[in-house]
Parts: sequence; structure tokens; C-alpha cells
Amino acid sequence: MAGISKLAVVEDGAQIGEGVTIAPFAYVSSKAKIGARTTIGQGAIIEGDTTIGEDCRIFSHAVVGSIPQDLKYHGEDVKLIIGDRNTIREFTLLNPGTEGGGGITRIGNDNLLMGYVHIAHDCIIGDRCIFANAATLAGHVEVGNGVVVGGMTPIHQFVKIGDLAMIAGASALSQDVPPYCLAEGNRAVLRGLNLTGLRRNLPREAVNALRVAYKELFERGKPLKETAEALMQSSESEEVRAMCRFVLETKRGIPYERMKDDK
Repeated sequence: MAGISKLAVVEDGAQIGEGVTIAPFAYVSSKAKIGARTTIGQGAIIEGDTTIGEDCRIFSHAVVGSIPQDLKYHGEDVKLIIGDRNTIREFTLLNPGTEGGGGITRIGNDNLLMGYVHIAHDCIIGDRCIFANAATLAGHVEVGNGVVVGGMTPIHQFVKIGDLAMIAGASALSQDVPPYCLAEGNRAVLRGLNLTGLRRNLPREAVNALRVAYKELFERGKPLKETAEALMQSSESEEVRAMCRFVLETKRGIPYERMKDDK
């Protein structure tokens, strides 16, 4: 039986899974769907057509599913979909999608959103990501799996961040960051590979191949997309090919410091 406080407000129509706990003064809308064993803390707000998976932890005063902060939004039916085992800490703000972005904001599984994090409309977040305190994602941002975003870091709308990338704290990111890379600064630029994250998640041969590819792409001073195309053809590493594919498909460009060819 769900452990719902008599001081919580759960509107008729809300779908509440087995073992859900809802603390005093929390609010759950009539369109919400809450998965089994999820906990919703004191004063948290679950608005709109919001789906939250199983075993999530929503902490005090989080606002999940309130309407987009977009002047083009005029009451359309939009959704926020959150996967399983996510931790959403105090005073976070998560918005659903907009008509112009497909109508859905989607957050995967096993993510940690620390205090005051904002995930705006139409963002797509993968699995196992960490957003440190006050990280702020504007609309339409796409984030891969295993990404770390440091505290106090804003990310510009429509930016894409690849798998296992890391954005340092107090940075300001306005361009796309390829998978496996580390970016830092205001404005943020590539500083190398996210070697700590790579060593935790990839075999040594994959890391070594990425080190060679990173140097060819970003430190030789060669034309970026031509180099990426050549590496796509020559490399047998799927990780290298993923990095090159990202470079070839970027819309906002890659933030790296151009260097002269050192051959």
C-alpha cells in the first residue's frame, strides 16, 4: 500500500505505484504517473503530464513538470518522462517539452540531479549522468550517457554533449562537446579527454585509441571534418568512430583552440 501522508495533495486520476511514499505538503497532479517504490519529499510538486519511473527519490521542494519557461508555450499537451532510479535533489526544476521540440522532455535512468539543477523544455538526458549543484540546461539540450556537468554551469540551448564527456564546474558551454572529452572555461573549450571517466568505463586499448584520435583531431591543426572523415575510414575503434561521427554531425560546432600543424 502506498504511504501517502494525509497532509499531501494527490489529485484524483493520479496513478500511484506500489510502495510509493509521498510526504506531507507534497502535491501530485491528476495526470501524473508515479512508479513503484518512488519517494516524494515534503513540499515537492509533481505537475502536469509527468511520468516518473520506479525507485526514484524526489527530495523536498523539487518542482517536477511545471509548464515550460518558453514564451511560445500556450497550453499545449506536453510531457515530462523520467526513468528509473533517479535522484532529484532539493529545489530542482524540470520542465516538460514544447510543441516546437516534439512535446517531450526525457530523462533516462540512474541520474543524479543535485540541488537547484534546472532541466528545461525538450531536453533529452541519457543514463548515469551527474549534474552538480545549480547546473542549468536551456531548452533542446541533448546529453548522452555517463556525462558529468559541474556546478554553476549553464548550457546553451540546442547544445549536444556526447557520452562520457565532462563539463567542468563554473563553465559556460555554448557549443557541442564530443563524447569522451573534457571541456572547461567561460566560454568552455576542449581541454583534453575525460581520462578519469574513460578509465572507469572503457578498456585500455579503447582509451589509447581515443588519445591518438584526439590529438589528430584537435591538436594537429588539420581541417577538422576532413580529419574526422579520414579517421572514420581508418580506425577500427568504435569509440573513435563515435567521436568522429559526432564531429561530422555537429550543428553548433566544436569549441577547441585551433593550433598550427606541428608535423
